[in-house]
Amino acid sequence: MSVNFIGMITTNKNSEIHLPSGPAIDHDYLRRFAQAHETAGFDRVLVPYHSTGPDAMLTIAQTAVATERINLMLAHRPGFVAPTLAARQLATLDQYSKGRLGIHIISGGSDSEQRRDGDYLNHDERYARTDEYLEILRRVWTEQKPFDHDGKYYRFEQAYSEVKPVQQPHIPIFFGGASAAALTVAGRHADIYALWGESLDQVRELTTSVRAEAARHGRQVEFSVSFRPILAETEGAAWDRAENILAQTRQLRAAQGYSATGGGSGPQQSEGARRLLAAAAKGTRVDKRLWTAIAQETGARYNATALVGTPEQVADALLDYYDLGVTNFLIRGFDPLDDALDYGRELLPRTRALVAHRRQQQAA
Repeated sequence: MSVNFIGMITTNKNSEIHLPSGPAIDHDYLRRFAQAHETAGFDRVLVPYHSTGPDAMLTIAQTAVATERINLMLAHRPGFVAPTLAARQLATLDQYSKGRLGIHIISGGSDSEQRRDGDYLNHDERYARTDEYLEILRRVWTEQKPFDHDGKYYRFEQAYSEVKPVQQPHIPIFFGGASAAALTVAGRHADIYALWGESLDQVRELTTSVRAEAARHGRQVEFSVSFRPILAETEGAAWDRAENILAQTRQLRAAQGYSATGGGSGPQQSEGARRLLAAAAKGTRVDKRLWTAIAQETGARYNATALVGTPEQVADALLDYYDLGVTNFLIRGFDPLDDALDYGRELLPRTRALVAHRRQQQAA
């Protein structure tokens, strides 16, 4: 299979080395950020979800207006909107974006994060609710007649949507979560299962588990892995840049009062965080060029592992993951907009060339 690159955009400039400044929504920055990914040749761009941030669904609608070709991915948390309404909203977005929408389902790995929006279900209950929620979404998108539903978390009569997605049979469903409860839901519903940037052995183990769970339902799943590539003209310069990013991260976190193990800000029930920290326990440099220092510094509260090297070296490292069956890479930089453009100059085309060559070898 070919390879797809996914970027991530935010409504203002911020990262581990850039404190947010100005308003929560910088209209010009969002437009330039989205268009930079389109110019750079990304296949899709993610709009994340935060319990204190701008509404992701409205932001992705604005992104659709600002772009022409790039596909979109909306981070979406079940539980705060009725699934019947969400299905119509998402189908409407898919129509207005001319079939460019994808949805990334995040059930929530932090009790405190969920409670900001009034959700008091525990970790496993959130995934059970997600299971029912996704079943309803798919039915609303595909059913040709009204239907009733009486489940544990949702009950309604004669649900139906006049608007259907452009994409058939439905909008692609990306799914994240590495716990046992999450894997059960992934096997039933995920079209693309998303992992954080783990070691090759960890990715091999987790993708094997997801494939087995999906096979129980007669399904196949694609895979996505997230990285923060750090590039330079030489390997030494790339590692120097990585160490500078770490120093800046520590400086800004100390100024904000965070500790070197997450400062109490990490998702307490996140299996993904535990797995990243397990990789980091093996050292700050794992496999060829997986760098875990930022994950250690932040308590692995989000995808923070990097691949460090020249564009050729990082492309070669991505190929190792492709050989494990990963066909989607969500990449974003520590200098978000500039890095997106930089990735487009060499990393994306070099990786695609390596994948095309690998496919030729496999076909021979």
